Amino acid sequence: MDYKKLYSETAQSIKASAIRELLKLTVRPEIISLAGGLPDPTLFPVEAVAKSLQEVLATTPREALQYGTTEGQPVLKKELVKLLQETENIEAKAEQLLVVSASQQGLDMTARIFLNRGDAIVTSSPTYLGALQAFAASGADVYGADSDEQGVIPCAIEKRLQELKEAGKACKFIYLVPDFQNPNGLTIPEERRVEILKLAEKYNTLIVEDSPYRQVRFEGVAPKTFYALDGGRGNVITLFTFSKVFVPGFRLGYVLAPAEVIQKYVILKQAMDLCTTPIVQVAAAAYLRSGHLQHHIQDVVKVYHKKRDLMLKVLAEYMPQGVSWTKPEGGLFLWVTLPEHIDAQEMLKISLQEKVAYVAGKDFYPPRDAKKNDLRLNFSYSTEEQIVEGIKRLATTIKKAMA
Repeated sequence: MDYKKLYSETAQSIKASAIRELLKLTVRPEIISLAGGLPDPTLFPVEAVAKSLQEVLATTPREALQYGTTEGQPVLKKELVKLLQETENIEAKAEQLLVVSASQQGLDMTARIFLNRGDAIVTSSPTYLGALQAFAASGADVYGADSDEQGVIPCAIEKRLQELKEAGKACKFIYLVPDFQNPNGLTIPEERRVEILKLAEKYNTLIVEDSPYRQVRFEGVAPKTFYALDGGRGNVITLFTFSKVFVPGFRLGYVLAPAEVIQKYVILKQAMDLCTTPIVQVAAAAYLRSGHLQHHIQDVVKVYHKKRDLMLKVLAEYMPQGVSWTKPEGGLFLWVTLPEHIDAQEMLKISLQEKVAYVAGKDFYPPRDAKKNDLRLNFSYSTEEQIVEGIKRLATTIKKAMA
């Protein structure tokens, strides 16, 4: 059977995730992987999760084990409304929330709801690889806006928006990861967020705000979310997930948007998976109700802060001249820039010989903007000993490439 003749345009155009493919190579025990975006498994609140699961099976087994509502279990949405009010000062209503199978499903749904083949969107350059995959599957044209040490540059966004307008194309939305961005770890200052909101209104487009680890902040003051700054005017859709601040195995996230937009998400989700796993939702609600989440996040912040500081220290100690890196105020990643003549994708062959892995930066750029001399490092997953040894091996790799 020649399956190529049967595949849809989408199936023929989608590409594998460079990160997920790389992880297949890095499971070998001798390789230190600084590549993935995995949380530290030693921090998982195993006892508290077990207690929550036992509680829901003992008290509400029918709700936990039955099909659930597409919008999300009411008991969880009630806790999410409280969480948004307490942590972000956002007054949300239940009908403005949709529970999803982590934010990656939210990205996929956003693409399906808003994008036709050939539609234009604007994002920072670089940006989250998983989002680029979701948008590419919908056939969208992604236009990147340049970033500096403070994240995406508002005038670079306006340049793209104006170019699209002059070409007779509307921008469907601006996609941003404003806090500790994946891949470069940078945070967009609040004054820039206000500027970008004004641009969204000026050019009649939306902002899709992806917020996976906003609460994992080590230092500084958190800017307000785009959603909070918008003040309920309906210009922002925000995606949240519990994967980085709770447990990724629950695959649990939620979309915050105007109620009429949420209804479109609900109808689409009915066709996709009917509902996100009810037992996971009810257990998460019990965990949130117990008050454990904020204490757990404090533990996560403490450990990741220490690991970030260690990675920055070892980078400064071992990296050769001509190599630079970002200094994130939180999150899980930092971004390394090599001399322009070095191809990080090609250098990966040397790196694996040195038994250390990273993610080449090329796949984080929109197609028109791809650069070859960047790479992403993760500091959340590895042990402190692995971070030290991994950076030493990476420095050896870079020196060989430079030579």
